Amino acid sequence: MTRKELSQLYYLNREIEMEEKRLWELEQSQIKTAGLPKMNPAEDTMILAQIEDCKTIIRAKKLAAVAEYNRLTRYIYEVDDCLARQILTLRYVDGLNWNQVAMHIGGGNTEDSVRKMHDRFLKSKKPE
Repeated sequence: MTRKELSQLYYLNREIEMEEKRLWELEQSQIKTAGLPKMNPAEDTMILAQIEDCKTIIRAKKLAAVAEYNRLTRYIYEVDDCLARQILTLRYVDGLNWNQVAMHIGGGNTEDSVRKMHDRFLKSKKPE
């Protein structure tokens, strides 16, 4: 599996966060005008439609994230090397940066050392 494939869960989670922020902003725009006379009912209807679209997108991305999480954890579970499994889990499932991964691994490891172990592992799994 490539670094890009391993990173998909991270990017799906970022997309979900972006959509949730967008939903919050749309809902806030509805709250600000609550109780006031509607100047443009078409605009209000458009915002409600955007809110529903946003909720649909969030649901779909969350389902995709669950599927990606399952795919990723199955792959990591099949890795023979215990240290590589820990590094992959901390980096790609837990979403930690290299410094945080090194701190969790302990044993005097640095962010560079765990990143290099990670890179060597991926290189060893790359088809020739």
